[in-house]
Amino acid sequence: MTRIPRSALLIGFAGLIPFLWGAATLSDPALQGWSARVLGPALTGPFVLQSYGIVILCFMSGALWGFATKARGAVAATGYALSVLPALWAFFMAQGRPDSAMVALLAGFIALLPMDYMFWQQGLAPRWWMALRLLLTAVVVACLAVGVVR
Repeated sequence: MTRIPRSALLIGFAGLIPFLWGAATLSDPALQGWSARVLGPALTGPFVLQSYGIVILCFMSGALWGFATKARGAVAATGYALSVLPALWAFFMAQGRPDSAMVALLAGFIALLPMDYMFWQQGLAPRWWMALRLLLTAVVVACLAVGVVR
């Protein structure tokens, strides 16, 4: 693994803000009350974790699809098939009640790592990809875990 480009790291960290906000509003009842009053319930607690988690899991499907476009033959076909799984998982499993959605999203982000690793091992992802994915996934999983144990 090589050094993560600064722009990718900064934008990756910015993408964590809704996850961190959702976990913070679940952890602090006063913050949760303020957020629900001022920002609305959709941007508070489990609802922000659920909706943003679905968006990002689908976004990651697109990233994997992009890696698959660099491959040929059976490797490409396998890559395309695997790349749609996170989005399908989010669509079918992370809808509905926030408590079950948190568990589904947690599982989805953990299951995404072996796919990231596969594309990285095949040389289809940048050399720094796994360093970034491990860092971001650790924070996402921690935030979703707050949603599961609350």
